[in-house]
Amino acid sequence: MALPKLVRDIMTSNITTIEPDAKLLDAVLIIRSSGFRHLPVVKEGKLVGLLSDRDVQRAAPSMFGEVTPEEYNRIFETTPVARVMVKEPQTATPDMSVAEAVGIMHQNKYGALPVVDSGGKLAGILTTTDLLGLLNRVLSGS
Repeated sequence: MALPKLVRDIMTSNITTIEPDAKLLDAVLIIRSSGFRHLPVVKEGKLVGLLSDRDVQRAAPSMFGEVTPEEYNRIFETTPVARVMVKEPQTATPDMSVAEAVGIMHQNKYGALPVVDSGGKLAGILTTTDLLGLLNRVLSGS
């Protein structure tokens, strides 16, 4: 079995994105409905940020605070994604070796790397799930 050597061979290319001026509520709905934990933020096709489910959790008011349900909802309905996202996230390229991408993810404890082409346009995302799929294929010999 020939192992995939490039990020393009194992990345997820059918990805859902969001605009930086979208509201946090929209992002939460996409994350929940898609099952993805990372949402690339794009403007005019170019990556400008990355929003994770953890970023959303950090932005949410504490349940132990004195925030009314209305105030809680208002925060999600009015906060733009750009305020919470990681700006200028580390990226991979489609032609980067899988080994190099894994090294970046492991060293920095990233759950995902957006994949951008030479023009800065989003081409896909490489996630721990993609890497586990590769590991599963290797270990099962398929």
